[in-house]
Amino acid sequence: MEKRSNRERDLIYTIRNKCRVCYTCVRECPAKAIKIVNGQAEVIKDRCVACGNCIKVCSQGAKVYLDTKEAVYQMLGEQDRQNVAIVAPSFPAEFSEFKDHRYFVGMIRSLGFDVVSEVSFGADLVARKYNELIRQKGEQKRYISSDCPASTSYIARYHPALVENLAPIASPMVAMSRVMKKKYGRGINLVFIGPCIAKKAESDETDEMITFMELREMFEERGLTPDQIEPTEFDPPLSGRGAIFPVSRGLLQTAGIKDDVFDGNIIVAEGRNDFQEAIREFEKGAIDSRHLELLCCEGCIMGPGTSKKNRRQYSRRLLVHNYVQAKTENFDKAAWKKNIETHQDLDLFVDFETNDKRISSPSQEEIARVLRSMGKEEPKDHLNCGACGYDTCEDHAIAIVKGLAENEMCLPYTIEKLHNSVKELAITNEKLVSMQETLKQTEKMASMGQLSAGIAHELNNPLGVVIMYANILLDEVPEDSELHGDLKLIVEQTHRCKKIVGGLLNFARKNQVTRNQVDPVKLVEQSFDAVIVPENIQVDIHTENLTHRSAYLDQEQMTQIFTNLIKNGIDAMAQGGKLDIEIKEEGGNIVFVLSDTGKGIKKEDQEKIFEPFYTTKGIGKGTGLGLATAYGIVKMHKGKIHLDSNADPEQGPTGTTFTISIPNKPEK
Repeated sequence: MEKRSNRERDLIYTIRNKCRVCYTCVRECPAKAIKIVNGQAEVIKDRCVACGNCIKVCSQGAKVYLDTKEAVYQMLGEQDRQNVAIVAPSFPAEFSEFKDHRYFVGMIRSLGFDVVSEVSFGADLVARKYNELIRQKGEQKRYISSDCPASTSYIARYHPALVENLAPIASPMVAMSRVMKKKYGRGINLVFIGPCIAKKAESDETDEMITFMELREMFEERGLTPDQIEPTEFDPPLSGRGAIFPVSRGLLQTAGIKDDVFDGNIIVAEGRNDFQEAIREFEKGAIDSRHLELLCCEGCIMGPGTSKKNRRQYSRRLLVHNYVQAKTENFDKAAWKKNIETHQDLDLFVDFETNDKRISSPSQEEIARVLRSMGKEEPKDHLNCGACGYDTCEDHAIAIVKGLAENEMCLPYTIEKLHNSVKELAITNEKLVSMQETLKQTEKMASMGQLSAGIAHELNNPLGVVIMYANILLDEVPEDSELHGDLKLIVEQTHRCKKIVGGLLNFARKNQVTRNQVDPVKLVEQSFDAVIVPENIQVDIHTENLTHRSAYLDQEQMTQIFTNLIKNGIDAMAQGGKLDIEIKEEGGNIVFVLSDTGKGIKKEDQEKIFEPFYTTKGIGKGTGLGLATAYGIVKMHKGKIHLDSNADPEQGPTGTTFTISIPNKPEK
């Protein structure tokens, strides 16, 4: 099976169950190659430049890079090919536990490598080419250094017009690969070991690449420790100043070039923010310098393929410095010059191609629409807090239009949305509690209705007999007889019992209402015919919110309700007051609101007010069936009856309001 090109690799992935939606990776990605889908951060493969910033900043370990250890193990198992390792010059910053680098080299050999050499010799060759390029006379073309694969990939994708400005010089890794193949032939297994993830897809001239972290894992998996290793030196060709290449300005120092503010011919930019800004200014012509050196990291010593321990830039820089200083003490300059001469004609040319991944910017109308959807109507609403991972609210809106982001990434918007959800949930909960209370009341009423119906039917017949014989005796006894008065009292009280039984039957009735089209205003007005309204009580009927004077109701039963409620209201205002009745239409319902300014109903009585035989009136002044009957009639109309009352003057004006809401539709 043909080996897939390194350049086609997908290098960085997301472990979804570890992603905690912090958007740190979005903020740190220079290419904006992170797409948020349902709150999960996904890497867009063809936009990713493999700078590894997302891996370095992800505290949850949700971002991981392609593991190539297994491929290297397979190479080391091949007996018919020579295995060659070339090690990046930043290794002293990572493997600080090795006080003598020869033990480090020995451990790499113990993995199965036949040759272990330093990439820093390739840096020496590359630096000489850069020196020639920068110092050449006549041509005034501006160049961008091309030794950082993440930077060159970023330019090819997002600033393709600058590809022609990339210095056509191979990176130290590629240069050393060509040195090794010239020395050992092309039939070798060549593995690069370094701090950079982007190197895994930089070139097909190396067969495989592992990071320093992967190398550590291989040491652990093979159980290798320095005390069991024979120390050995790097295989030639050995390097000179190229060993300083991985630190900031390392290329210039290796080439012996000064970058000072007086000369101004060279600009060095490193790190996520600075290297992007330098590219933008270079492209606009704001930088007059002839050369721009770019690094996505703060030097290769801070690459994403290094361990997270001791991520202090300057202490790592010092470790490289100490190694270089010790190296130069025993430096064989003559041998180095000879090796340089041997490889001075080595082809170090590379060609870069554009790979445009820019997405056209949306219109201002599209951006404004997205901003409005997040509640950002005016510039003052743009907090630019950066919590979404984008520098400004407008950048976030642009990313949403491009399909890279979601509205919910905006923290203020999400908090506001959450507050609204909490409010809606509270309202829903109130409705649920009210419904539960209604169901409890309905169940209670149903049980009491069955009991009341049974009692009423059992009492009806004997009461009829008592009334009949009491009337017969009353007719036979002279009016002036003492017995006549007693019999008359029996008849009156029996009729009262009959009336109570009739109320029980009305409360317990199971028959359906008979809806007819009636005028709700006339219905209320006619209810006053059976009621005497005292002069000290004012009655107002409000119909301002009533569009159609037409409702589908059982006129007889509704008249019974209103008569009862009006009488209750008048009884509650013994010292006078006001009775307001509002008739209105609301959401397809006909609504009656009856309010009095009476003494009100105590809180402890309100939840029992619709129960049969429960009354707040004095003995002999009420049966306690009026409101129970009203409740039953309203429920038969598929409506609702609600009570609001205040009996405590300290809480505000006293009084009671009954609200009756009934669907205004004809009977089916």
